[in-house]
Amino acid sequence: MDLETFNPVPITLDPTTKALSSTSPTPDTKLLTELTTLNALHKSLLASDAPNSVPPPPVPVNPRRSAQIQKLRESGNTAFRKNSHSEAIKMYSLGITMALGRPLWEPSGLVREELCQLYANRAQAYMALRSWPEGAVDARCSVELKKVQNAKAWWRRGKCLLEMGRVGEAREWVGEALEFEGVEQDLVALMEEIEGKEKGGRK
Repeated sequence: MDLETFNPVPITLDPTTKALSSTSPTPDTKLLTELTTLNALHKSLLASDAPNSVPPPPVPVNPRRSAQIQKLRESGNTAFRKNSHSEAIKMYSLGITMALGRPLWEPSGLVREELCQLYANRAQAYMALRSWPEGAVDARCSVELKKVQNAKAWWRRGKCLLEMGRVGEAREWVGEALEFEGVEQDLVALMEEIEGKEKGGRK
């Protein structure tokens, strides 16, 4: 059985430039090619934009981004209270875009919480404009990010479905909501409204 043998390679490392070179008086062509490739790779890594290309240590959070997202949500809330619903939607949408743009190494739980609130708020703004399909979609996004202790988002999608005449879907949705949220007053009242619609439709 043939065994591979280890042959020491005559190379040296420059302590200043960290470049590899051959110490052999008659260097092998293949070795020179490999050393040239390694040195070129080393130079390209040194020349890279390190802060943007190398992730920082685990679980850092950019406080400026967090503050900007919070400010956009508050601006949306202020616009909503002034009945500037289109402006509110714009602010919430900017907040959603910024939250979705967080680097992947930041905590996913933080992103989910931010998006859950922003989608729920934007759903409410769409509902104020009677944009029921858009409101239903946003409310569902919020619920999928946080199923428990998110009764408002559950209620908003149920209400949107009811307003669109999708009574059966609304009943099924609110029934599921009650399983997660328990006997929450607004959801119970919405279920009663849905049941009233169903009875009225059977007359």
